[in-house]
Amino acid sequence: MSKKTIDKLLTFGMVIAAFIVCQVMIANGAMSRSLRGQLIPICVYIVMAVSLNLTVGISGELSLGHAGFMSVGAFSGVVMAMWLKNGLGVSNTLICLSAALVTGGLFAGIAGVLIGIPVLRLRGDYLAIVTLAFGEIIRNVMNCIYISIEGSSLHFGFVNPKLPGKLLVNGPAGATGVAKMSTFVMGFVLVMITLLVVLNLIDSRSGRAIMAIRDSRIAAESVGLNVTKYKMMAFVTSAVLAGMAGALYGLNFSTITASKFKFDTSILVLVFVVLGGIGNIRGSIIAATLLTVLPELLRAFSDYRMLVYAIVLILVMLATNNPTLRTFFSGLKPGKKSSAAKEGKQ
Repeated sequence: MSKKTIDKLLTFGMVIAAFIVCQVMIANGAMSRSLRGQLIPICVYIVMAVSLNLTVGISGELSLGHAGFMSVGAFSGVVMAMWLKNGLGVSNTLICLSAALVTGGLFAGIAGVLIGIPVLRLRGDYLAIVTLAFGEIIRNVMNCIYISIEGSSLHFGFVNPKLPGKLLVNGPAGATGVAKMSTFVMGFVLVMITLLVVLNLIDSRSGRAIMAIRDSRIAAESVGLNVTKYKMMAFVTSAVLAGMAGALYGLNFSTITASKFKFDTSILVLVFVVLGGIGNIRGSIIAATLLTVLPELLRAFSDYRMLVYAIVLILVMLATNNPTLRTFFSGLKPGKKSSAAKEGKQ
C-alpha cells in the first residue's frame, strides 16, 4: 500500500472516528447543548477550509472571495428547499436538503465560471484584490434580490419587493421563515464527499498538472499544459464545494442574510487554511474544527474571550513557523526524517 493511500485512509479514518465519537456522546447525553449547536457549523467550515485549500494550497492562487460562493449556495439552496417544501408539497426533508445542496453547488459553480474567466488571468496580489471585490459584489447583489412563492410558482425581482405571493428572500432582510433542515449526519456526508473529491483530484493527472502550474507556470506551458483549463478546474471545484457548504449553512437557521457572508468570513476560512498548513488537507480539518469550537470554550473568560482567542491564534502561528517544531513533527513521519533535517539546518 502506497504512502499516499495510507495518508488518505488516515484522513478519512480521523473524520469517521470523530463522527462516531460525537454520535456516542449525543446518544449518552454527554455533549452540551452549545457544542451540539456547533456541529453543523464545524462541518460547514471544514468543507470551506478544504475547498479553499484546493485553490490556495494546491493551485497556488490567493482567493479572498470564498464567502461570496458560500452566499450564492446558501440563498439558492434555501430557495430550492423552500420551493420544494412549500410550493410542491415535498414533505421528505432528506430530498429537500439533498436538492438544496446540489442546487447550491450548481449555482456557485456557475458563479465560479463567470468570475474565473476574467479573474484567473491575473496573478498574485491582483488576483486577491479582484476576488475580494467579486465577493463583495456578490454580497451586495444578494441584498437587491427579492424572491416570492405563490402556489407552485417562483417570482423573482431585482430591487422590486412588490411580488405576488409570500416573500421568501426579502432583499437586505434576507431569507426569512426558513425551515431548519440541516443535520449533523448530512454535514458528515458532505465532508466525506468533499474529501473524496479533493483528495482524488490532487492525486489525479489533473491534480499533478495543477501543482505543476503552481510550481512553475512557464515550465508547465512549455510542455503543453493548458494553464487556464486547470486553474479553472481547481477554482470552479472549490466554488461548487463552497456553494454546497453554504446551502447546508443556510438551512441551519430560520433567517439568513447576506451580512453573514462578509469579507470577515473569507478571512476566517483563510485563517483555517494557513494555520492548518497551506496544502495540508488534514491540517485544514483540524484547524477548522478547533478554531470553530474555541470561541465557545472560551466563554468562561467573558469579555476577554476574543482577546484570548487572538492570543491563541498568534501562538499557533508562531509555533507552526518554528523550525525546531517543524523539524520535530516532520521527523515523526516515516521517510521524512532526511528532508526534515535539511529544513531544520536551513
